Amino acid sequence: MQNIISKIRSYYPVSDEALDALTCVFERHVFPSKTLLIRAEQFDRQVYFIEQGITRSYILHEGKEITTWFSQEGDAACGSWDLYRHKAGFEYVETLEQTIAYVISVEQLDRLYRSYIDLANWMRILQQENFLRLQDVHICRLNLSAKERYELLMKEQPALFQRVNLGYIASFLGITQQSLSRIRAEERLF
Repeated sequence: MQNIISKIRSYYPVSDEALDALTCVFERHVFPSKTLLIRAEQFDRQVYFIEQGITRSYILHEGKEITTWFSQEGDAACGSWDLYRHKAGFEYVETLEQTIAYVISVEQLDRLYRSYIDLANWMRILQQENFLRLQDVHICRLNLSAKERYELLMKEQPALFQRVNLGYIASFLGITQQSLSRIRAEERLF
């Protein structure tokens, strides 16, 4: 559980007591690659903390999958509407490789937040950082060229390109796979 604990503590100095309370209610699961953890329009009140592996979140638009997020070691994956609006959401979350995740219900998390202020503060900061990352992605799509978005993602998350299908990365960047291939080919020329 080292990846999860390290990531938690990178956001906030959660006490050992609070971490013990959190981790003792975790349920360990091993999911094969291509497992749908969360399905659109199906209420899911679980949060998946990823110890090893990677997931992608996506939506369906006119029958086409559009990648909206990647979660890796130490990250949490969940449906945002399920978590915040208490109703079935619009997104899917699937594993992209075998994934070891520790699962906890939203209700259990809520109880822990009431008992441990440092856990509540950690989650507040985590959600704040995720909001800012989403805002950055949105602003980049509006202001940067496809090549600039690719270069930024390559700089910030180079390992993603070794672990994730290029079609998913292209979708996340808001470009076609052909455009991504062309950008990558141009990069190799220089």
